[in-house]
Amino acid sequence: MSLPPEKASELKQIIHNHLIKMNIHGKIRDVLAETVREDLDPGRSSLSEEDILRALQRRGIVDDVMKDLHFSKVNYGKSFPELGLQNIPKPATHFIDTDPTKLKKTNVDPARRYLYLQVLGGKAFLEHLQEPEPLPGQVCSTFTLYLHFRNQRFRSKPVPCACEPDLQEGFLLEIHREGLGDGSKMADATTMLSICDPVHLVLIKRDTSSETTLVSSYFLDWRTVLSSPSGKTSIAVELHGVGSECKVTAGVLNMSLELYPPPSEILSPDIITTQRSLERQKTAEKERLFLVYAKQWWREFLEIRQENQSKLVKIFAQDENGVNRPVCSYVRVLRAGRLLESPRQAARFVSLLGLEKAPVVGGGGGGKQEQWCSLLAFLCRNKGDCEDHATLLCSLLLGFGLDAYVCVGTKPKGLAHTWVMTRGTDSTITFWESLTAHRYLHQAVDPDAPPLAPQPRPSYPYRTVGCVFNHKAFLANCQPSDALELCAFDFHNQSQWKVMSEEAVGSVCSPGSTTSLPPLPPLCGPSLEPSAASNQLELEMRYLVMEHRKDLGLATVWDDHLSYVLSSALAAYELERCTGTSCGNEEFQDAVRRAVPDGHTFKGFPIHFLHRNARRAFATSLRSPFCDEIVCCRGDRVRLAVRVRVFAYPESACAVWVMFACKYRSVL
Repeated sequence: MSLPPEKASELKQIIHNHLIKMNIHGKIRDVLAETVREDLDPGRSSLSEEDILRALQRRGIVDDVMKDLHFSKVNYGKSFPELGLQNIPKPATHFIDTDPTKLKKTNVDPARRYLYLQVLGGKAFLEHLQEPEPLPGQVCSTFTLYLHFRNQRFRSKPVPCACEPDLQEGFLLEIHREGLGDGSKMADATTMLSICDPVHLVLIKRDTSSETTLVSSYFLDWRTVLSSPSGKTSIAVELHGVGSECKVTAGVLNMSLELYPPPSEILSPDIITTQRSLERQKTAEKERLFLVYAKQWWREFLEIRQENQSKLVKIFAQDENGVNRPVCSYVRVLRAGRLLESPRQAARFVSLLGLEKAPVVGGGGGGKQEQWCSLLAFLCRNKGDCEDHATLLCSLLLGFGLDAYVCVGTKPKGLAHTWVMTRGTDSTITFWESLTAHRYLHQAVDPDAPPLAPQPRPSYPYRTVGCVFNHKAFLANCQPSDALELCAFDFHNQSQWKVMSEEAVGSVCSPGSTTSLPPLPPLCGPSLEPSAASNQLELEMRYLVMEHRKDLGLATVWDDHLSYVLSSALAAYELERCTGTSCGNEEFQDAVRRAVPDGHTFKGFPIHFLHRNARRAFATSLRSPFCDEIVCCRGDRVRLAVRVRVFAYPESACAVWVMFACKYRSVL
């Protein structure tokens, strides 16, 4: 086999880099020292090359090198029959995984400690006891397991829901030292014992219509593996339900935990039990002291004025596991890295997550089931109540450097609601509606102004505010009236706002203050490719329009150019939702005028969705008489157009814009 000089040097460099990565020189030195010590005869003064090769082969070094060198994957720009390479395309600079379920190799740093968590299947998911076995290719409900551990997030492949779901996954979790500069050191047993961060497990059920349900949220203390002589242990994790079912077992997951490499020191189970007990005692004492302080603070607040008893002041809230936590603990400073570029884009992202109130078993009493979700459960489910949206938006705005607070109050008709407020350096107050990304400027009404004096008219949909809070401050409204239009937001004025001690709030709400606080997960990037998703959904929409018109006895002729022209309008609509400013409308109108001949009529209907289900979107669109008129258009030279744009956001959130249009010659 002959190679061009540049390809030969490239191949040599690839092999050289691979050998360095395997630390082949160190392995050869070890084998050489061992061979000299054991195999060298007293009468011989040196080893031959054959002796060294034989020793390397005997210890499996050569086999390891050949096994890891995948020549068939390497591209040299042309065909090499000798290597079994036939016209292999040159790899792209950005790797695109065409099979998302394919297992990928992970580079393991031998200087770091890892926890290998393996899920070995589930059992006792009794809600699915009568679930029939899914047929091959049949769409069925699925379980997906999500994990978060020390800024690392993973998820399993979806498996069919069953009484014994076939959840078989392995997750390699890296264990870091907490101190700065210690990230490259190997974490020893004592260091790992001090790491109280749990592995947060979230189990999500997705039904056949792509609706998600939170099945369980569980915090796994992995440190039992530190007492295993082999560095490996097996456990059965009993998952509980959420909300009103938090005391009911949802199912059991069989798992194994393994440390790699195994620690040289094995800890006694008593030491681990004692460490956990000390952590629980420390957390319980902090929570007890905060509760004592909160009760005293609340009594002082009620004594300020009689009207304070009816104000909506919320100090604690229950999470998905029925645990009461201070509301300030639901807000953290969250930076999205490169995933979100501005506060307004962050508001747009939060508004794309679905709204769903916590279900009430039986639905009686007319009361709302309270359930503030931990951030990971909210993100994995991709939907939650207004409190979940508000705390996430407040966390993101804090990450962008704004002075943000969650407001607890009411809307018209006395409905409880939460939204977000930011205070500018010039004392301007802006309200952010986390469900819609709308922003409202607050201008207080002066109750002492003359009757005929002009007063600002509020544009926001809120009526009262009882308290505001963020990650380190809690303030209750002690003004004579909690009507929002009369409220002033001077937090330094103690006659207007009763402030909780920042030290008291920080003792139970700051990161790492207690072991009961869920760790803050990072945001994940978009999981879909927008162009491919747009093309697929547009093809499905075209098919549905054609079938609908066929049922009416109408032919369908598409105008591809007109469909393309609609793109600029959809892009402008999404930009307006993100920034609040409209642009590009003049160019769109000019393009439509050029695409529609004289004597013809143009009609267009844009609509927005948070999902990519074509049938649901088409059925919703037809409920509008304007869309129905376009899809069922009759006339001379009727040409139809449809354009779909999918805009991808973090955490599988997406904004879907669809525009239906038609042009026809007017005959009247």
